[in-house]
Amino acid sequence: MESVIYGRHYQTLLPISISIRNGFIKEIQRLQEPNKEKSLPIIAPGLVDLQINGSFGIDFNSDDVTVEKVITITQKLWETGVTTFFPTIITNSKEKISEYLHIILEACDRNLRVNSTIKGIHIEGPFISPLDGPRGAHASHYVRKPEWAFVEEWQEIAQGRIKLITISPEWGGSVEFIKKCVEQQLVVAIGHTAATTKQIDEAVKAGARLSTHLGNGSHTTLPRHPNYLWDQLAQEDLWASYIADGFHLPDSVIKVITKVKEKKAILVSDAVSLSGLEPGQYETHIGGKVHLTEEGKLHLADNPKILAGSAQMLIKGVQNLVSKGVLSLEEAWEAASIYPSNLVNLDVQKGIKEEAVADLVLFESNENGFIIRQTIKDGKLVFNSGIEVHEGWSQ
Repeated sequence: MESVIYGRHYQTLLPISISIRNGFIKEIQRLQEPNKEKSLPIIAPGLVDLQINGSFGIDFNSDDVTVEKVITITQKLWETGVTTFFPTIITNSKEKISEYLHIILEACDRNLRVNSTIKGIHIEGPFISPLDGPRGAHASHYVRKPEWAFVEEWQEIAQGRIKLITISPEWGGSVEFIKKCVEQQLVVAIGHTAATTKQIDEAVKAGARLSTHLGNGSHTTLPRHPNYLWDQLAQEDLWASYIADGFHLPDSVIKVITKVKEKKAILVSDAVSLSGLEPGQYETHIGGKVHLTEEGKLHLADNPKILAGSAQMLIKGVQNLVSKGVLSLEEAWEAASIYPSNLVNLDVQKGIKEEAVADLVLFESNENGFIIRQTIKDGKLVFNSGIEVHEGWSQ
């Protein structure tokens, strides 16, 4: 069955129609109805979040996570324009990481649309720096040197779904570990690191491809040069992810990252379970008592200067970049959709092109920000706020 949607192309803002058949974009046509132009929502590629720890009160790293909760968070993410994401499992015991992987896998096996939305899993730790600062909020007693046997066991449990792993190459044996990951088609990211210039260079030569949330998970003070931030920026083969919630990085740093890395700079939410919840005081299993402000800043309850994670969804990061003039709408949106898909070699997000997978978002932009109106996954309408801009939908 064929369906048609109408909207304004996110790159040009000109009105178009998109015909969708069997989950793919079949035809794109320019509309010749100028009177409708301003009333139509913007059509853009579905968002791709490669680093999300949880949201809407659900944490992929909590003992109370269930198959039903993984399904729920996936459905809630559709409402924010995310059509593909990597649940992110952080530093923990080998057994706990295995347990969380089992739950995510079962959710994918139980629900076809969840399976289509979760295109990979991101393991962030435990092979990170043991030092205060670079380690961030990760539990120090679980941090350890890289061990390939751990990854083999996890990947067997996940049935090959682990696609991205964040490590610090400051550990002995890191080069060999990275090479094994690359042989198994795992994308290796450098993050939560205090690695030297030589260690970072060796890691990139071994096949490391990404810097995880560059500028965060680091010491509060660093030598002017050399330091591991400059070293990663200077590596031409290294992509960089960054958080644009307005609190983790100043605009000036984001401008430098995006200017240097260009289409290798990808936006991530790094959202925690409190994302999407109302402002107020909360108790968390990692940070303890925390406060979520009206502006969306999440900090320790007794110290507003110490962040307790990111509490904003990926769409908010796109909005922040555009509203502050850091990036254009096209640049910001592609940094949160097409670029991350390119990094991990996903076919799900190639943009608005004929024969591309129909993962699309329709949204409006006003003084309150970006408002998602519809989300389409594999050509199916998975979220609809009630507007009528389509014909012939089969949900």
